Amino acid sequence: MRIALITDAWHPQVNGIVTTLASLAKALEGLGHAVEIFGPDRFRTWPCPGYPDVGLSFLCGPRLRPLLEAFRPDAIHIATEGPVGYAARRYCRHRGLAYTSSFHSFFDEYLKLRIGFPLWISRTYLRWFHRRSARVLVGCESLAKILQSRGFRRTALWLLGVDTELFKPGDKTWLSLPRPVFLYVGRLAVEKNVEGFLRLDLPGSKLVVGDGPQRAELQARFPGAQYQGYRRGAELARCMAAADVLVFPSRTDTFGLAMLEALACGVPVAALPVPGPLDVVRSGKVGILDEDLKAAALGALALNPDDCRRYALGFSWASSARSFLAQLVPCGLGAARLKA
Repeated sequence: MRIALITDAWHPQVNGIVTTLASLAKALEGLGHAVEIFGPDRFRTWPCPGYPDVGLSFLCGPRLRPLLEAFRPDAIHIATEGPVGYAARRYCRHRGLAYTSSFHSFFDEYLKLRIGFPLWISRTYLRWFHRRSARVLVGCESLAKILQSRGFRRTALWLLGVDTELFKPGDKTWLSLPRPVFLYVGRLAVEKNVEGFLRLDLPGSKLVVGDGPQRAELQARFPGAQYQGYRRGAELARCMAAADVLVFPSRTDTFGLAMLEALACGVPVAALPVPGPLDVVRSGKVGILDEDLKAAALGALALNPDDCRRYALGFSWASSARSFLAQLVPCGLGAARLKA
């Protein structure tokens, strides 16, 4: 099968959507499918306000259409609701092509937190964007229930995975910080509630891996934490494995891939009992969920790293790719290619 993945989030951006789509594409190709990513790297971009490392490809439709037609996909999946996703949706609607989409982030809540943008406007847009999708893929059951309560139709579960060859238990001695080491991994932005982690009164050390618009402010307010900036691939896995607990303070993530990556490294999770953590951390043997995040972090120290690793081994990208394939629908362009 020839599969077109449409996304506004792609390299050099560093976030969960990019990691998810790159891992998915690799797994799909491993199963014998042809995958092409149509992201902002193919078009002229403008910096996103507040996120200069994120490029927005406005008015990319005229260039996207011939690229899609040249590829002749059997299935089209629109992963994001930004300018590239919008252009792909418009093209599919104009041509009468079927497509699927996925819901990865509560952008409505991000906009509300960042600039006070009214929730009802952004939620109306998101509902409209996904309204004609044959299926709206979501990473967990709690997210599906939230979207259904907001008027989304045809939601379908797409289980995500983790690279257990890259993320695995490793040496902790290279990190010369007082133990225990409590780790945060992710974007440094208001919607991630990083402050909720940094202001906890915890023993040992706090390690922050990531970057974003809040970094300067957080470093000034919480100078006692160690800030590593972005880490990718083996460097990220090394940092993960060296920690004692991953603290995941976000209330707005729809899944939270970092939690699975930490568990694969044998590192237990401390998080709030909200959608995302509730779906990833389904066993009290691998993580503690509590509104008292300090209590969760301290409680997680007593968990067995071997239980965390065994739990993560149940999530593979090959299984995720099969789950994804089961939800795709023929778009129509592939059939035209076969007739030509």
